[in-house]
Amino acid sequence: MIPRAIYISATPGDYELEKSGGTVVEQVIRPTGLVDPPIHVLPVRNQVDDLLERIRVRIRMKHRVLVTTLTKKMSEDLTDYLAQAGVKVAYLHSDIAALDRIEILRKLRLGESDVLVGVNLLREGLDLPEVSLVAILDADREGFLRSERSLIQTAGRAARNASGEVIMYADRITRSMQLAIDETNRRREKQLAYNKEHGIVPRTISKSRDEILLSTQAATSHAQSQDKAAADASGAELPWEKILAEDFSPRETIDMLYGAMQEAARALEFEKAAALRDRIEDLKAQWGLGSA
Repeated sequence: MIPRAIYISATPGDYELEKSGGTVVEQVIRPTGLVDPPIHVLPVRNQVDDLLERIRVRIRMKHRVLVTTLTKKMSEDLTDYLAQAGVKVAYLHSDIAALDRIEILRKLRLGESDVLVGVNLLREGLDLPEVSLVAILDADREGFLRSERSLIQTAGRAARNASGEVIMYADRITRSMQLAIDETNRRREKQLAYNKEHGIVPRTISKSRDEILLSTQAATSHAQSQDKAAADASGAELPWEKILAEDFSPRETIDMLYGAMQEAARALEFEKAAALRDRIEDLKAQWGLGSA
């Protein structure tokens, strides 16, 4: 047992806050003077066309863009649409090996691609100062992909650039959206006030091609280890197969799958959680069950 400990988290959850007994010191001031990005809410209607125009503006600025969608199918369709429009776009999804994911991120940073589309852009510790726009499609669809914490973390991907901005496409402002916007604005106001008081001008950390390549070498080594572990476990069951193999009632099965989905979401394994969500809906329809 450790008598005293300091825990560090960029996004402490309810468990961490409870265990700390309210003894929390927040660090919102960055040495670079960078502030949390402004968040704008725009209607879902024509969201893809609007996004394309904003992407073109960022490309002219030689900046990069992250776009998060709700489903793998939406990501695939959007990637195809942007590619046909002449955008250098990459698609990041759970089936891509860790080593290939690192290569995709490296190409984004180097400007070999301008836009990265995905369902879960929180899986990597995406420290991408080249990204100045984060677009969240269908932000008003409540769920683990659009929870307060997920929205805050996703918006934070634009906080490494002095021109950072977040667009939430939504027809209404959900409670999660409002909480995320309020928290981001709270931090931003503190940061702006500090910068004004001390005469600090926010600056983006720019790195050369060689520096980017060097900074991703460690990530590449780690990814190689991840790929080996994944290969060793290639015969592993899908997240629901073990539950379905047991002799549970339909309702018990749904409840257990729902618990597994929530656990995956808490671990930020959103692709796994989304797969479980879809499987739950399929089984409920198959068995004629209502909401779990």
